Amino acid sequence: MAEVASVNISERKGTVKHEVDSIELVVEHGIVGDAHAGNWHRQISLLAEESIDKMRALGVELIHGAFAENINTVGIDLKSQPIGTKLAIGECVVRVTQIGKECHNDCEIKKITGKCVMPTEGIFAVVEKGGTVHKGDKITVLEGDK
Repeated sequence: MAEVASVNISERKGTVKHEVDSIELVVEHGIVGDAHAGNWHRQISLLAEESIDKMRALGVELIHGAFAENINTVGIDLKSQPIGTKLAIGECVVRVTQIGKECHNDCEIKKITGKCVMPTEGIFAVVEKGGTVHKGDKITVLEGDK
């Protein structure tokens, strides 16, 4: 079963996200209190724990939010979800808008290991149905236009 492993925010761009108890998702905005919120195509970032474990295997200690991800997941292959896929996360619904992104040149993780998983395995989404997301919330891939 797929579920939320952690939820993370940063109040300022360019800072590491930190784990919080819950996040509030708002349609056409993203996450309340997160520096990357706004009416654009990358309102929320998601990264699988399984992807982060690949980096941990290289000897790097990583906390939730280290890749600037808002939601860490377990049990779902995020990178294989096509653009347009809708995910129910707890009471919320998000739609995948982008897979991966260019890694910042000054990314500390890439400097240490020579690679980064966010460019190929992280995904971005917009909020289609708002609400609150907590660690442990179930994640379901929605079929059709739900």
